[in-house]
Amino acid sequence: MKQARIYLGVVIILVWGLAPFYWMVVTAFRDPRYTFDTTPWPTHVTWQNFETALSTANGNNFLRAVANSLIVGGATTLIALVIGIFTAYALSRIDFRFKYVVTGIILGASMFPVVALVTPLFQFFTNIGWIGSYQAMVIPNISFVLPLTIYTLAAFFAELPWELEEAARIDGAGRFQAFRLVMLPLAAPALFTTAILAFIAAVNEYLLASQLSSDKTEPVTVAIARFTGNDPLVVPYAAIMAAGTIVAIPLVIMVLLFQRRIISGLTAGGVKS
Repeated sequence: MKQARIYLGVVIILVWGLAPFYWMVVTAFRDPRYTFDTTPWPTHVTWQNFETALSTANGNNFLRAVANSLIVGGATTLIALVIGIFTAYALSRIDFRFKYVVTGIILGASMFPVVALVTPLFQFFTNIGWIGSYQAMVIPNISFVLPLTIYTLAAFFAELPWELEEAARIDGAGRFQAFRLVMLPLAAPALFTTAILAFIAAVNEYLLASQLSSDKTEPVTVAIARFTGNDPLVVPYAAIMAAGTIVAIPLVIMVLLFQRRIISGLTAGGVKS
């Protein structure tokens, strides 16, 4: 009976999480004339919506938006990882004054509402001529992704055995050498997990990107929201679903391929050795 309840709970969670994605895919393959058909399986299947999503005839440039998202997400992830690695190591392995104050500030920054920053950032980037540039989106994204990066890596570094680092330093390695040659390779699962989570968070950001980007630099989240169809008075829901499917499927495949490493990274360091 207990096992049956567990399986029932798993099924409910799967349906709750996957139902919106399933309906998006079904609608993406459905003829636009039957967009609001409530049949729970694909009907009137067509590739027209994907052709519309990839076409530039109506002023949409979906592929360029995908490239912009990769640039913004990749730059954000790389910079956040470089800063986060050293910050997390310092917070977890080095004792210094106001250490816990710094940790509290970092965690507090992750809870700051994004909407409160839209107006001041827009004004500031307008004054310095950054509106419509990549850095106008990358820098704010770093501030939101960095607390997650630091928190995840600090928890992992704190659980790594000190003896490994001490042994390297006894053998003549400096602190940075011990960190680079011993501790950093051990943190590879956590780094991999953190990179994926940071990249997804950066790519999914919409609010700031909608105000700080231009037609040439808008990411995919903004491009999909601004999709236009043949009729300017009709929202092209089917094409929007097709574009969402194109974006979501690679992420789903990536998570499925690397799920073991992601899970190992999230659970690594959870038990002291």
